[in-house]
Amino acid sequence: MKTSTPVIVSSLIIFLLFAIYGQSQEVTSKSDDQNLVVLVKYKTLPSKNTEAISGLTKLIEVVKQEPNFVSITMLTDKNDPSVIMLYEEWSNETYYHGDHMKTPHLQDFMISSRAYMAGPPEISGWKTEKKFTSE
Repeated sequence: MKTSTPVIVSSLIIFLLFAIYGQSQEVTSKSDDQNLVVLVKYKTLPSKNTEAISGLTKLIEVVKQEPNFVSITMLTDKNDPSVIMLYEEWSNETYYHGDHMKTPHLQDFMISSRAYMAGPPEISGWKTEKKFTSE
């Protein structure tokens, strides 16, 4: 079967557009292996979620000043406001597991949060493989 030149050119243009569009949507992670995403899941004591959010907000305001801090997003479960999740981004995993955990403000929070948290948080670490954006 013979394919016409306009069909081949059209197919090539569509392929190139998809390739270019796909590249613009995918932003690869940092080239070093030090990036770290941490998910921290808290459960508050009954009727203590407002106090917990306030305590976490005060803590995060201080944590923001630490080296290797990138960002923290605080989330609450839409079906259970007593569940709070922190999505943390750090530029250096070694710092996070070492010096960050030893900071006085974090150590103080671990003690003071017993007044409104149901127990220690669940913490898991993740490495950014790829990040996709709308632009």
